[in-house]
Amino acid sequence: MTVATGVGSFPGEDIDEAIRVVLGELPGLPHLPELPARGAAATMTGRGVALCADLSFDLQPAGWRLTGATGVDQRRAQSMLARDLDALEEHAQDYSGELKVQVVGPWTLASTIERPRGDLALADVGARRELAQALAEAVTRHLADLRRRVPGASFVVQVDEPVLPAVLAGAVPTASGFHRHRSVDAPLADEALRWVFDAARSSGATTVAHCCASEPPIGLLRGAGAEGVSVDLSALSAVALDELGTALDAGERVFLGVVASTDTPLSGDRPIVERVLRTLDMLGFDPAEVSERLVLTPTCGLAGASPAYARAALALVRTTATALG
Repeated sequence: MTVATGVGSFPGEDIDEAIRVVLGELPGLPHLPELPARGAAATMTGRGVALCADLSFDLQPAGWRLTGATGVDQRRAQSMLARDLDALEEHAQDYSGELKVQVVGPWTLASTIERPRGDLALADVGARRELAQALAEAVTRHLADLRRRVPGASFVVQVDEPVLPAVLAGAVPTASGFHRHRSVDAPLADEALRWVFDAARSSGATTVAHCCASEPPIGLLRGAGAEGVSVDLSALSAVALDELGTALDAGERVFLGVVASTDTPLSGDRPIVERVLRTLDMLGFDPAEVSERLVLTPTCGLAGASPAYARAALALVRTTATALG
């Protein structure tokens, strides 16, 4: 049957309440929510900084930066992550089933972390390799900790790569904003992604790559080891839809973003079900044959939504998945 989950981020600053909402509204595939309203330490990059304990970072006005010694902001990020995991352990101690956690991907991390002397780590082959390898090791440790905390769960690791299309296209701006970083070739992009996906799979987790761009590099992500892809259905180009069909045809999982991630009038599950069925028909799939490989989500993270809308959006995703399944 089709199940529902969230992409990752959630509004507010109360992790206990966020986990209660997620466990209540998404019983088929709950996820560990992220609350970026708490500050830089709780953003996607901040969570990556917390996980990569083998490297040192500090927080500058322009954002996170690699440094020679662990700064107070990195310690704050690590403390916040530990608090979130404590809350997850408390509320999900009796949970049994799939549980999704999110980690920032190596290319998005390299595009949001500065080198010690300025500009992004993306510009430095050695720095971005160091970040990717540290992230892979961090995923292994993170999953070991999660298994200890929630022993009844089987884990899905979602690797978030919103910046990857810009990295491949050479569209990431430099620190000055007047130039763009050189594009990264697909084989190099594959190598860093593969380290992270392999680490997750070697730890017994299944993997999914999330990118809500109009043309996510689905073929590259699948080739690097993603066992599923997570996309915004409303944003996909015709080329990306074809690649999505290839993933479904290969028996892989597809996460479809179908409910707006910011406050929008919600009109029930019927229009969404019809849209998904039209998409499957266009791709040549019988819904009954692929329903178990479909996962429905909001179009992206819910950090920009109101708490009431976030709860309603998750409820709508769940009822839509039930109707579709």
